[in-house]
Amino acid sequence: MMMQWHFDNRFISELPSDPVLNNQSRQVRGAAWSEVAATPVPKPQLLAWSPEMAKELDLSPEEVASPEFAEVFGGNRLLPGMKSYATRYGGHQFGNWAGQLGDGRALHLGEVITKAGQRWDLQLKGAGPTPYSRRADGRAVLRSSLREFLCSEAMYHLGVPTTRALSLVLTGEEVVRDMMYDGNAAPEPGAIVCRVAPSFLRFGHYEILAAQKEPELLEKLVDFTLARDFPELEGESKAKRGAWFKEVCGRTALMVAHWMRVGFVHGVMNTDNMSILGLTIDYGPYGWVDNLDPGWTPNTTDAQMRRYRFGQQPQIALWNLGCLATALDVILQDKDLLEAGLEHYLQVYTETHQRFSAEKFGFASLGQAEEDLVTRAYRLMGQAEVDMTLFFRALAEISVNEPLPETLLPAFYSAEEFAKEREHWQIWLTDYAAHLPKQAAALAERRTSMNSVNPIYVLRNYLAQEAIDLAEQGDNSRILALQAALRQPYTPKPEFQAFAQKRPDWARFKAGCSMLSCSS
Repeated sequence: MMMQWHFDNRFISELPSDPVLNNQSRQVRGAAWSEVAATPVPKPQLLAWSPEMAKELDLSPEEVASPEFAEVFGGNRLLPGMKSYATRYGGHQFGNWAGQLGDGRALHLGEVITKAGQRWDLQLKGAGPTPYSRRADGRAVLRSSLREFLCSEAMYHLGVPTTRALSLVLTGEEVVRDMMYDGNAAPEPGAIVCRVAPSFLRFGHYEILAAQKEPELLEKLVDFTLARDFPELEGESKAKRGAWFKEVCGRTALMVAHWMRVGFVHGVMNTDNMSILGLTIDYGPYGWVDNLDPGWTPNTTDAQMRRYRFGQQPQIALWNLGCLATALDVILQDKDLLEAGLEHYLQVYTETHQRFSAEKFGFASLGQAEEDLVTRAYRLMGQAEVDMTLFFRALAEISVNEPLPETLLPAFYSAEEFAKEREHWQIWLTDYAAHLPKQAAALAERRTSMNSVNPIYVLRNYLAQEAIDLAEQGDNSRILALQAALRQPYTPKPEFQAFAQKRPDWARFKAGCSMLSCSS
């Protein structure tokens, strides 16, 4: 079906283009996008692909395995109906306005309408420079591309709102990167990941138009977004725009609540990395908390400020929505409507986070007593190194009649720390068990319910790094194994036991496992 895809391409057909056609870094005005061709690569070779995403796109395994597939998704050719372009946006980075950013190393191939009527925007990340690349080369390395490919699909199977990934293609060339920004640049294998989403619109697409005083284009982009991506919203123009912002706030709240549920840290929550659909977007220096630490960030660029640390993600999302509200106020001029949206964020996040907390701990509901138990548990987890993922799987196995702390021992990084804290955990477990049902059927249901929201397999940084190390040697076996395990992250299987382990000591401070930069 790849050769017969139907491209609708509404973004470029309904919004103004950049009249300048040469591919030089520049400030763009009065346009939403710039036409630009991918830079061909010498030897595109498919390394990995997502069967689930391929099926969504009506692709057969035979088509994916064809040489034409690698050529198209390595940036060397376009299919009939495709048109490659980069979009213009700005953003607040680490709390400061950064001006024009744009798709610096991403190229859209067009919007496919599948047989089921679903719209998917196809985007190549690492296909060469664009007018928004500034001084960069627009390329991506295998290291970062593999992390994005694996993580976006892992998040999908976890039930977290996310952009998707179709394929990972090696380019056959090397790309020079300074991984830790410490002056030690080195060549690395190049790769291109094909990202897929119903829309890649970001908060920054709207911010740039407000900041550069283009209200007519801002109004046009908002109305385009409503028509294409939110057709269910109705009413007169101003009310509909206000309802749309409220919907964006609600979706963002749901997304961040899911991040907190599974222990995901985005690492770089700039406003240009926030999706208007409430999807996790731009998998760069992300990570999963191993031992629970609200202050942890995987991003070396943020090591001092820790602005985007795990525990602050809900507050940062609200701040980012405030930036979007400021941009939209240029055309809405109704702060009450925008404030209502921000209040909706707080309400949705609070309600969803409380529901997830109850489900994670196996409570029927979250009253004051249960909230106190949750708070106490997190405090105890912070006093020693306790693995968040393994803790909740172990908690589901606690005996109501004899709640022994030893059940939780596999989640502790240190037996000595466990011995030191054992008495405190015994007190907590006794109080916890008192709030659980006593009937066997209800207890079995509780265990099943807890294990349906608390994953056993997550893409820990060291697992991704092991896959990268093997892939750089031409071995994709770890990619395939991780894909298989992460496809069913809530179901333990003996063959994937190695992926359900605590972070090993060797990975505690290893680059790529604990320390990641924005080039990761």
